[in-house]
Amino acid sequence: MLGAFGLCLVPLLREPQLQSRSPFLRIDGERGIDAFPLISPSTSEGLRPDPIDFSPEELRELNRRFGVHGPQPRLAQLFTEGIDQLQPLRTHTLGRLEELRPVILSESRRHQINPMLVTAVLFDELQHAKPGEDHPLAARSGLFSTHGPAQLSLGELVKQGLLPANATQEQIEEARMELLDPDRNVRLLVGKFVRLKQALGLSDRALLMASTSPADAKAMATLAYLHNGKLDYPARVLRYMQDPELHALLYGSRKLITSPLI
Repeated sequence: MLGAFGLCLVPLLREPQLQSRSPFLRIDGERGIDAFPLISPSTSEGLRPDPIDFSPEELRELNRRFGVHGPQPRLAQLFTEGIDQLQPLRTHTLGRLEELRPVILSESRRHQINPMLVTAVLFDELQHAKPGEDHPLAARSGLFSTHGPAQLSLGELVKQGLLPANATQEQIEEARMELLDPDRNVRLLVGKFVRLKQALGLSDRALLMASTSPADAKAMATLAYLHNGKLDYPARVLRYMQDPELHALLYGSRKLITSPLI
């Protein structure tokens, strides 16, 4: 649970222009955000900083660089929480994640991205997908701006260098169909996290582990924030990352039980 991280301020070196409470971000008025060396903050109470506690300065800088913004309205948050309580929908979502499990594990391992972060984001996006948006006709119509299990846009393909910025209509339609391919969509999500890690100055050789490092927890909260753009999103993703059922789905072993009567 997120509350276990506690609320405290982490003593960091201070830049003269702006100050940051982040355990892994340094904000500089001229250069933007750079990566701090990993710090293991401690307090007299032994509490760790809350990874979703972004300072006003961090929020302004993240908005300037990535276009993120505040949380969705409270009513929309309540609606989202209500959807999460629907057991049939959850069961359906877990079934879809089960199909994606091999590509989640293989791509995450290949690019040193925490597979639970990938799984948590996919779980959220699949849970709250709009009806009919995965249909090819809906994708070709341009009615939806994001597609596939991870809800990725054509803009992400452009940022990863997989689609020209001035793409033709034919290229755009082909790209939309590419986003609808579930395995390809997961690979692009992992690629997005690789791209964002590089933009934040994080090591592409280190696997972020929220359970062992407050700095890593903050890094993953930031990656989740940059994926969705809404300030309430990181809390949900980090909560899903602690979900025992998602852990079992990703790491559990399965054995075929044969009836003794056969």
